[in-house]
Amino acid sequence: MDNRFIRVIKSMTVLAFGLFLVACSSVPTLPQATLHPSKTTDIDSYRYLIGAGDSVNIFVWRNPEVSGTFTVRPDGMITTSLVEDIPVSGRTPTELAREIEQTLSTYLRDPIVTVTVGGFVGPFSEQIRVIGEATQPQSISYKKNMTLLDVMIQVGGLTEFADGNDAILVRVENGQQKQYELAIDDLLKDGEIEANVDMLPGDIIIVPETWL
Repeated sequence: MDNRFIRVIKSMTVLAFGLFLVACSSVPTLPQATLHPSKTTDIDSYRYLIGAGDSVNIFVWRNPEVSGTFTVRPDGMITTSLVEDIPVSGRTPTELAREIEQTLSTYLRDPIVTVTVGGFVGPFSEQIRVIGEATQPQSISYKKNMTLLDVMIQVGGLTEFADGNDAILVRVENGQQKQYELAIDDLLKDGEIEANVDMLPGDIIIVPETWL
């Protein structure tokens, strides 16, 4: 093959690769996901918040026709016989009851409302997420006084490839993301109870893979 032809082919290849890199570099980058802070700032201030997927039972005293059980939609709202869209996600049952009383006061005289919840999914801001080398990575609905050990039991512990002592906990505090080191191997393998720590709603646990 003629050397001149080969040089042309090489030049075209380099040009095509360069255009590919330019095209890749021009692809817009998505902004970082926003981690919405939980309303719980310490283990003693925890109150359950309603979330999408929860079953909400609304009892209106002496008004059974507007009472009922409703499933919270993915947009965080429910639809009742009187009001089509009532925002409920992120509220405690008591807060929701008072808000519904205010809404129903347009149609009823002095309504008295009681709200109970079933399902207990909760909003994403209240769930604990475990990713990486956990046996069953998943999102967990927070329960009051939950600890790292409780979370590890629920996800089935760590895989054989996990580097538990290099695990990281990501927590939003005062609007800022903070990272804390976890010693999960010390807790699970050596029984060092000092490595057990309190969990808070919204915590993210990242378990890396070991290099060895």
